[in-house]
Amino acid sequence: MPKRLSIWTKLAFGAGDLGPAVLTAINGFFLLEFLVNVAGLRPGPAGTIFLVTKIWDAVNDPVMGWLTDRTVSRWGRRRPWLLFGALPFGLAFWLHWIVPPLDTNGLFWYYLVVALLVDTGLTVVGVPYTALTPELTADYDERTSLNTYRFGFSILGGVLAAFFHSQIVAAFAPNRALGAAISVGFWAVLSTLGLWWTFLGTRGYAERPSSASEEIGFFEGMRQAFANRAFRLVTLTYLGAWLALQLVQGNLFIFSRDWLGMPEADFGFVLLLLQFTAFLAMLGWARLSARIGKRKVYLIGASLFVVTLIALALLPQGATTALYVLAVFGGVGVAVGYLVPWSMLPDVIDQDELEHGQRREGLFYAFFVFLQKLGLSLGLFASGWMLDLAGYLRVTPGQPVPIQPENVLLVLRLLVGPVGALSLLVSLWAVWRYPITREKHAEIRAELDRRTADRARSTAEGA
Repeated sequence: MPKRLSIWTKLAFGAGDLGPAVLTAINGFFLLEFLVNVAGLRPGPAGTIFLVTKIWDAVNDPVMGWLTDRTVSRWGRRRPWLLFGALPFGLAFWLHWIVPPLDTNGLFWYYLVVALLVDTGLTVVGVPYTALTPELTADYDERTSLNTYRFGFSILGGVLAAFFHSQIVAAFAPNRALGAAISVGFWAVLSTLGLWWTFLGTRGYAERPSSASEEIGFFEGMRQAFANRAFRLVTLTYLGAWLALQLVQGNLFIFSRDWLGMPEADFGFVLLLLQFTAFLAMLGWARLSARIGKRKVYLIGASLFVVTLIALALLPQGATTALYVLAVFGGVGVAVGYLVPWSMLPDVIDQDELEHGQRREGLFYAFFVFLQKLGLSLGLFASGWMLDLAGYLRVTPGQPVPIQPENVLLVLRLLVGPVGALSLLVSLWAVWRYPITREKHAEIRAELDRRTADRARSTAEGA
């Protein structure tokens, strides 16, 4: 396996995250508002849909990781799932943004079933896709570079999807349901094509046979994974960062409209600035990480994000210009939440191989994909019920946006500010205690390489 990957391989790998990123961006920023103000569900039941899907995810994500570790095919362990799972994933994504002619109870069950299909589709493509990372390269800094390409596609795809989705839906007002269906239909097709590009562009790198992971059962493998202190800490880091991101993402649209008084069409430009800044910041964080390490980069970036969220909650009504300024600082902080935890995970997998003698990328990455969806769903679930209990007033199509009660406005400010900041502080504590430095990883790789050389020598002598 070459130490350095070609730019074309990195581009092909990065394209695979376009689908999950587009889904996360559009669902994160707009789905709760869509279910409440377009489909007509109450905020609480709408949020409950996302909690129920996590019960299913707690089963299907780790099982999928275990399956992909055991997959044997001429295309390797991971790539077949991308080939055959891409189209069902895109179709389920689109169905989540259709408003069928059903009553309120029927709509609840429709969106619950479709949400389960969406999460299953995301599991089928997301787990094997992310597990490709350590199979493409074993180099400490090259993995950060690979994730930079991945999240470059992720952030740019997410921002373009969120921006144009907001503009398309606004253009179809008052028939926002039609606008949402057209917009998501386009992005679902693009997401499918991105996954197929990854399948084609990683040939020759990821076609590795199954490892010895078959020798350990599913539950024993999970027990060993969580016995790994570094894995527990990087898990807490990612969950804390991702939950904060989703709390802000899920409520920023409603916050900007109902508290700051920003026109809906202008919100897309805030997203454009936020995500484009995050893309540029990610390039800078990747270069800085090569100099000072992943841990220090996260401590700096996440601390800046905490300050930004507190400032966001303190904005007075009507301060729309200040929101653009904070979007820049927020983008710089968001970038480390995307980049660093995913760059740390391959190093944890190397440590696990050193301790147990086998590669189990699927199992570890499955749990990270679960955390990604858990953060999104917990954020929407908590937001939905808090807004419902506070007395949120739904928007009636064709009517002016109602003025929300004081309790609702307070809840919105708490969700985009202090609650997310508290989650980030937990992740900062975890990173502070994270044990795998650049030097420690070099020792791990040296020992793994020595063992590989010893096995090759023994095989040659036995022949």
